[in-house]
This record gives sequence, structure tokens and C-alpha cells, in this order.
Amino acid sequence: MVTKSRVYNWYIAMLAAGCMVLYGYDAAVFNAVQGNKHWLDWFNTPKGNLLGLVNTTYSIGAIVSGWFLAGPTADYFGRRWGMGIGCFITVIATIVQTFSPRHGLGVFIFGRVLIGIGQGMALTAGPVFIGELTPPEIRGKVMSFWQLFYSVGSFIAYWVNYACGKHSKSLGHWDWKMVVMFQMLVPLIIIAQLPFVPESPRWYIQHGDRIEDARASLRRVRDTEQEVEDELLAIREAIVFEKEVISSSYLALWKDVSVRKRMGLAFVVNIGQQLSGQGTLNSYSSLIYKQIWPSSDTINLINALNATCGILFTLNATWTVDRFGRKFLFICGAIGMATCMLIVPMIGLETPNIAVKNAAGKITGYTKTEPVGIAIVAMLFLFIFFYKPSWGATTWIWTSEIFSMNVRTQAVGMCTQMQNVAQCIFNQFFPIFYANCGLKSFFFFMTTNVCLAIFVWRLIPETKSVALEEIDVLFGGANHTEKGGDLLHVEDPHHANVGVDNVGLQEISPAASRPVAHELKI
Repeated sequence: MVTKSRVYNWYIAMLAAGCMVLYGYDAAVFNAVQGNKHWLDWFNTPKGNLLGLVNTTYSIGAIVSGWFLAGPTADYFGRRWGMGIGCFITVIATIVQTFSPRHGLGVFIFGRVLIGIGQGMALTAGPVFIGELTPPEIRGKVMSFWQLFYSVGSFIAYWVNYACGKHSKSLGHWDWKMVVMFQMLVPLIIIAQLPFVPESPRWYIQHGDRIEDARASLRRVRDTEQEVEDELLAIREAIVFEKEVISSSYLALWKDVSVRKRMGLAFVVNIGQQLSGQGTLNSYSSLIYKQIWPSSDTINLINALNATCGILFTLNATWTVDRFGRKFLFICGAIGMATCMLIVPMIGLETPNIAVKNAAGKITGYTKTEPVGIAIVAMLFLFIFFYKPSWGATTWIWTSEIFSMNVRTQAVGMCTQMQNVAQCIFNQFFPIFYANCGLKSFFFFMTTNVCLAIFVWRLIPETKSVALEEIDVLFGGANHTEKGGDLLHVEDPHHANVGVDNVGLQEISPAASRPVAHELKI
């Protein structure tokens, strides 16, 4: 049944998911403008390593932010402030990039670093905020919109770029400046609404056991008073256990064996997302298409249609992730992507190359016929069909829900930024890899996806419909809710007595903490 509180829950989750629009837009922007003749003219036609540096500097800023800034900011000031500060930095960075002086590529690169820092902060706080305010039974469905909004960002960027490209002559250098400038639209919308949404109840409990503030937040997104009290009790139980028995600081990242295990698994999942082939296609699809179609308009249209289909394909996650589970989507997606990455190079190998000659009749390169190009594009669109609901959406869903409260924001920031670490490294040599091997380089992605399917099948546990406070059990840790209930002396750790269990600070017995200490694998 649709209730007022459930609708409001969706609204604030979609507002937070808007942070992902920043990521999707930026990934599409550089792919779009690097082939723009006015952008190239404005910055003295950067090539090779210099062009790679422009792309890589975003990742460097995001990595620094995700590892060292985003977690502490969202933990100290709150999830809303983490998103707001990230969006504000993105607005400043957009202005810096748009108004970079002629031949001032260094200024544009500085703007790219700033955008990485801002987005690193927003992309850490956003999924944590959604996970901490969303009921477990719909958490996967709601979080699937996180990846959907990445596609929305790409959709906006590519269609703005396509429209500006159609009016390139009249716009002049503003054809690329307008594409870049549109990036500040969504962060401004988010900043304007953040003061009016509730803070995470888990953050309130973590900072001084602010029960009334946490209760007020939960009442805005839960249907009944019993639901509010049950969840409030579970939050308090988990947090008191983490503070008393494990550690309330980030030292738990290294002290708790189960947390270290989760970090390792999440690192592989997030690196695998980029090495599946999607990260490279995001950055270099225009260069691949340019081998077949010389027209920038055609390439811009293909990219825009790709982004449009990405939105439709991601919607598949909304009805599958809480029905079939995260593991099912991971495995099916990896198998489908591997198949596509096998067929693409096979098309290239089994079709003739067409020589490209200059005015003097000298061969300058080779290309494919347009029907072959259409077949390759069709397979890359099919690749997106498998990627978006699985390794696109589910990677973020799974990563944001597997960590306990005491390390959640820092761990999510570090793990998700492994996407940029992988992309940063791989994008440095992919242009050379592709120049030497052509479409045969896609066999690498096929192999990676097969390995990812096996990895998930053997090592990744299912987290569907599991409460955040009880996730630790899946990875060999203690049940934080039950152990915390012992510390708070409640009768039933899973069911609160309204007006009794959450009325104030319970006295924590030192004796109650002793039996649980030996159960932690530290």
C-alpha cells in the first residue's frame, strides 16, 4: 500500500540519488568534448598523454576525496552536509572549467581535480544516506535508482552536446562551454532542497545518542510508531555494541576480521565494475566510433541514444534486485557482458578492413564498412543492457549496505573510489592497447567478466532484505543487534517496547560486554 511516509521516503532518496547525476554527466562530458574542434582549438589540441591527463585528473581528485575527506566529513557533519559540500565544490569547479582562459589547459585540469573532489564527497554520502533511511525490504529497489541517475546524467550531457553540436557554427566556442556549464544545474537543485530533508537517524544515535532527533527522522519515513521504535532500538543496539566492544573509530577497518574481509571483497567488486569494459567505453567510445564514422554528429547521436537506452536498461534493476537478489544479477550480468565482449572482436576479425587513403593516394589507416559498424554498436548496446542493472546498479547497492555503522561512510568512500583507481590506471594504457590490437583488445574484457562471474559465485554472500544492523553475520562477524541488546538489557533485541526501551540512556553493564568480546575475530 502506498502511504504518505513511503512516498516521502522515495522523494528524499531520489534527491540524494541526484548526486549520481553529477558523476554520469561528468563521465559523458569529457567523452563528448574531447572530439569537439572548438575545445581542441581553445586548448591547443592536447594529444596522447596530455589528453589522458585531462581525463585522469578527475579520478585523482575523486580518489583523494573518497579515501581521506568524504568519510570524515559525512561522519562529523552529517550525511546532508557531505552531499551539500560535494555539490557546492562541483558548482565552483564547473565555473572554473567553463571560463578557463584560452590556451589555459592547466586551469581546465584544475577544475577537473576540483570536480573529482566534490563528486568524491557527494558519491560517498549519497548512497549511505539512502541506505540508512530506506526500509530493508525496498532498499535494493530504491538504490537501483542511484545507477539510473548516472544514466540520467549521461543522457542530459550527450543530448545537450548533440544539440550544441548541431548549432556549432552559430555558438562557436560556446558549443563546448554550454555542455560543461550545464553540469552545475543538478547540484544547485540538490543544495536548495537539502536543508528541508531529515538527517540520518543512525548519525544522530552515533553522535551523542540523540534519541529524540533520530525518532523525529524515522517518523517522517516510517508508517507506524512500532516500526519507528523497533528500528530505533536496532540502531542503538548496534552502535552501542560497536562502541563498547569493537571501536568507534576507523581503526575497526583493520581490527575486525569480518570488516577486512568485506573491504577486500568490495575492492574486487568495484575494480571489476570498471574492468568489465564499461569504464573504457565511457571514456573512449567516441574514439572507437570515429574509426568507422567520420561525422561528429553521427557519433554524438550514437552516444546520446546509448545514454537513453541506459536509463531504460537500468530500470530492470528496480524489479529484479529485491526479487532475485544481488548475487543473481552480478552473475547473469557478467556472463552476458562476457558474451558481448566475445562477439565484438569476432565481428572485427571476420569482416574485411577497408583502407583509408589521403589525397595523395597513400594509405593512412583502416576502417570497417558501415553495416559492420552498426553490428558493433548493436553489441555494445546489448553490453549496456547487461551491465546497467547488474554491475552498474548492484555494485553500488551491495557496497553501500555491507558495512557496519562505525566504518560505513569511510569504507564506502574507499571502496567506491577503487572504481576510479582502476579506471585511472587502465585508461592510461588503453589508447595504446587499442591502437596496437584494435577490437581484439576486447578479449581482455571478456576474460575479466568470466572471472568476475566465478568470483561472485564462490565468494559473495546474498544481502537481499537483510537489515543493515545484521549484515555482519553474513561475513562471519557477530550479530550487532543481539549483542547490543545484551548491553542495553532489553527483553527482545528485535522488538521494542514502546515507551520503555528507547526513553533514554540505559546503563551499560561492563559484565554484559565480556561474553561477546571473544566472539569477534580480531
